[in-house]
Amino acid sequence: MTGLDGVLLQKVMVHRVGNPSRGEELKLSENPLTLNDEIVQGLLTKYFLGAFNENELYRFTHLSDVALNEVYNYVRTIFDDIDTFIPQAALLAQFLYSKSTHTKVKEGELYVVLFDRVMFENEYTRAIGLFKSETKETFLKVFPHGKSWEVIQEEGININKLDKGCLIFNTNTVEGYKVCVVDSTNKQNDTQYWVSDFLQVQPYSDSYHNTDKYLSLCKNFVTNEYAEKFDVSKSDQIDMLNRSMDYFKTKEQFNLQEFAEEVIHHPEVVDTFMEYKKNFESARNFEIGDEFDIHLSAVKKQQKVFKTVLKLDKNFHIYIHGRRDLIERGIDEMSGKKYYKIYYDEET
Repeated sequence: MTGLDGVLLQKVMVHRVGNPSRGEELKLSENPLTLNDEIVQGLLTKYFLGAFNENELYRFTHLSDVALNEVYNYVRTIFDDIDTFIPQAALLAQFLYSKSTHTKVKEGELYVVLFDRVMFENEYTRAIGLFKSETKETFLKVFPHGKSWEVIQEEGININKLDKGCLIFNTNTVEGYKVCVVDSTNKQNDTQYWVSDFLQVQPYSDSYHNTDKYLSLCKNFVTNEYAEKFDVSKSDQIDMLNRSMDYFKTKEQFNLQEFAEEVIHHPEVVDTFMEYKKNFESARNFEIGDEFDIHLSAVKKQQKVFKTVLKLDKNFHIYIHGRRDLIERGIDEMSGKKYYKIYYDEET
């Protein structure tokens, strides 16, 4: 997030949340942190809010009624009455503790934070943040000792690396609020307790979500299904990745039929893509529309992870940006080695 200078850090509760399956305890604090030091307030604000992408929005959900979502209820109570902050923060810690039973869940501190004057969608709003720090790092502390210096090690939190976070903006209450989520440490499906079990959130089906997820779908399809089901070279895969990215970079709106014709081309590959899309959506419990506005911020985000580098043994890397017709692949009859022949007009 940007524009953090004006954010007010009103109240912060810290609770220690262990893993009950390992016999670790839940240790609740009775009082909020004392925040008299402005430097500490600024560092905490940066640590809490710096990692969020406000374009990537979620909302609280429940199978029957969002009002039955526990975190939604605790947060709504705080928004309605700030005086309930301390008891509701304890309930949030107790609920997280009950969901921390997976063997890979680490013990850590849960911060429940009340913010004011958070800039969101061009307006100042109140917000509630839930943050869990699980990863501790070793730091060296140098200090004077008489006429010499001493060095000791201390464990602490790297304020540039937020492990888990959830920022709830006080807007769209009936729909489940607007929520930003960070989960940096447990990205495997079996350890997504923070997003799926504790928060129970789903992405908003907006232009950013659709653009972001469709590009993820394309990347996964090309690198996995396309390579497995069809006899294609690595350069063919890169070519389809480039065509997919070019489509999203040059169009204002996505249309599935147009995308299939301009990017995928072959009917049998299109059929395989459609089947892969259904499985992709089903596994992630959301649907991506067949038509939507393309969000440029999502395109820029995905462009960073689209790999268009052809690696040949440990000797050569070829960066392919387009024109698959200028690359020729073959096998040398004398040596039996594979080769690529590249055609170009000028060397720069």
